[in-house]
Amino acid sequence: MPQTTLHVDAILFDMDGTLVDSTAGVVGAWELFRQTYPTIDVHDILSSAHGVRTVDNLRKYCGIEDPEILEAESERFEKAIVTTSTQGGRQGIVLLPGVNSIMQEIAPGRHQPNPCWSICTSATRDYATSALTIAGIPIPDVFVASEDVSKGKPFPDPYLLGAKLSGVKPENCVVFEDAPNGIRSGHDAGCKTVALLTTHSREQIEAAKPDYIVKDLSSISMTRTATGVSITLQTL
Repeated sequence: MPQTTLHVDAILFDMDGTLVDSTAGVVGAWELFRQTYPTIDVHDILSSAHGVRTVDNLRKYCGIEDPEILEAESERFEKAIVTTSTQGGRQGIVLLPGVNSIMQEIAPGRHQPNPCWSICTSATRDYATSALTIAGIPIPDVFVASEDVSKGKPFPDPYLLGAKLSGVKPENCVVFEDAPNGIRSGHDAGCKTVALLTTHSREQIEAAKPDYIVKDLSSISMTRTATGVSITLQTL
C-alpha cells in the first residue's frame, strides 16, 4: 500500500461520514419525512444527497421554498436524525475508525492563535454539536456549519471560510471528505483533498478527482509540528 506524507498548516474535516457515522439516523429521518412528503424517493435521495446542507436537500426533494418553513423543517429533520438513530435497534451516531487516535494527537492544540484543525460541515450548528458530543469528539475552535455560508457544498464557501478562520491559506490546508460534493468543495477552495471510502463507492469518489484516496481515518497518522501538522497516508 503506497505511503504519502503531507505537511500542512491546518486540517479541515467534514463531519458526517468522515468523523462520525449517522447513517441510521439519516435513513430514519427521511422515512419519517416521507409521511409528510409522500412523493419523495428515499433510496434516490440517499444515493445523491450526502454532503449537502439539509436546507438544500429539503428544498430540492420536498419542494419547500418558504424560508420560515424551510428553517423549521430543517430543524425537525436534524432532530429526527438523533432521535431515530436510536430506535428500532438501529445503531446511533458513532465514531468512525481512526478518529479517536487522531483527536488525541491534534485536539490538545485547541485555543491556539492559529488552530491546526477545524470542522466544516453541511449540518446545522445545533445538530453538529449534538452529534459530536454523542460521539465524544471535542468541539474545535474553528467550526463552520451550514448557516455560516450562503452557499454550501459543492460550492467552495465552507472550506474557504474554514481556512480563513484558521488564519491560513487554503492551499496550505488538507480537506478530509467522504462525499463527492465535499471533495469538489475542497478542491474548488484550493485545498488538497483526501477522500475516504466510508459512504461511497470508489468509482463515485474517483469521479470527484480527489488528490488522495484512503479507506478511512485508520489509514492515517498525524503528528503536531511547530507550524501545523504532519500527515502520513496509506493510500489506495
